[in-house]
Amino acid sequence: MDDLNSTIDLLPKRTLARAQGPLYRQLADILREPITSGAFPVGGELPKEAMIAERFGVSLITVRQALRDLEADGLIKKRSAKPAVVTSAAPPVTLSWTFKNFADMAAFTKDASLKIKSYKKEVSPLLQRHFGLNKDEQGYCLRSMLVVGKQKKAQITTYFPPDLGAQLKKEDFNDVLIFRAVQRRLNIRMAVAHCTVRAEIADDEVASDLGVAKGSAILAVEMLYQSSDQRNIEFSIARHPADMFSITYDAPNDLV
Repeated sequence: MDDLNSTIDLLPKRTLARAQGPLYRQLADILREPITSGAFPVGGELPKEAMIAERFGVSLITVRQALRDLEADGLIKKRSAKPAVVTSAAPPVTLSWTFKNFADMAAFTKDASLKIKSYKKEVSPLLQRHFGLNKDEQGYCLRSMLVVGKQKKAQITTYFPPDLGAQLKKEDFNDVLIFRAVQRRLNIRMAVAHCTVRAEIADDEVASDLGVAKGSAILAVEMLYQSSDQRNIEFSIARHPADMFSITYDAPNDLV
């Protein structure tokens, strides 16, 4: 029996069910355990993708998505036409986001908590731009921090139009995913989130909140959430220390 056949025997043998959640996330959790425990040693190869797919009754697409998640976590390195290699059993805590849908947003906040700083009326050019408010018209602004353990991972500023913001209270934001708390409280389903990523420099407030030096590089992720009728419901800016955050996505070659 070769080494790859031996490693597949270290994994449980069962068919995954969608009722237990996204298949690729279940599979990633199963593969993560022998990596972090050392059963799959650093430098060793994982079983072949086809062997994993057969063992758990899933497609190769599901296997590849699971492996992408593990790679984003810093645990493995995928290779073209070869099995993935284990790169670390205990990578440093970081935030890495494979962003394709709302489920990935939920995965991004795993093990994190939201610390609310304030929720109040404000005037802002961003309220004018995204919600059509007049120059002096007030909307609502939620200021919060995303924390993992003792580490401050993001300073988050979230804006709401006046009519929706008035229906929300500070205690309503009891979910690490702000949009999910808003959906529950207002019974509005977010249909799409438009994402913009930009580089910024930390000002005094951001530097203090994130514990970085003033002038440090910051990665700002802007999210504009819309309902099914294309109304702008929420606009959020999450500012992260640049060395603690990355975004991973697939770019298929569609050029003829």
